Amino acid sequence: MGEKSESAGNAPARRMKQWTRLRGENAWTMFKVVAEFVEGFEKLNSIGPCISIFGSARLKPDNTYYKLAVKIASRLTEEGYGIITGGGPGIMEAGNRGAALQGGTSVGLNIKLPFEQNHNPYIDPDKNLDYDYFFVRKVMFVKYAQGFVVMPGGFGTLDELFEVLTLIQTKKISPVPIILIGTHFWSGMREWLRQIMGEEYNTIHLEDLNIFHITDDPEDVVKIIAKFYEAEDPQGELRPNYEL
Repeated sequence: MGEKSESAGNAPARRMKQWTRLRGENAWTMFKVVAEFVEGFEKLNSIGPCISIFGSARLKPDNTYYKLAVKIASRLTEEGYGIITGGGPGIMEAGNRGAALQGGTSVGLNIKLPFEQNHNPYIDPDKNLDYDYFFVRKVMFVKYAQGFVVMPGGFGTLDELFEVLTLIQTKKISPVPIILIGTHFWSGMREWLRQIMGEEYNTIHLEDLNIFHITDDPEDVVKIIAKFYEAEDPQGELRPNYEL
């Protein structure tokens, strides 16, 4: 009794920061966002089941993981899947290249950046989309993918990976195969997630680590995806991950 409450009603009034001005063009941002969604839905609704491939824009054609991405994309195309990438160079180019080599569906979701990002030449001309907004682009990566192959990459690759992991963990989308390529690259991250986040701080459940696989073998990618859909969709009828 007699102690001061810590509720907001007893807090001292403060002078809060103010915007210098409200930018009128902000009101039009919603229309630009909607336009990107509409274009994406119209172009991608008929592409059929695809696998999204994430990875660094910086890896060159002589890099081991570039070559692996070409092989993985080619094998997935042989299995009847289209390939979706971020449309740029590096691993993205490798994914589209592997699809093009097999005459498969090759989709590029390009983001406009001041560096690194240019269209690669292996995208189907009618499936080459440009985006201003990362979050719209990520929706397209997820909505039309039946699985994800994640090659070594930087912050953008991690952003895309953890977006998908979060959506599956929180049951915002149905579980789909997520395969990380490169045991040397990814195993340290998995161990940190297990030991620090899972065991020491308990910020995730250890079973959350079962959402993804790590391998170096392209054939493992094909087997993991095939096994998943044999169990989940024995009739072979696949559908987009979620509706907006």
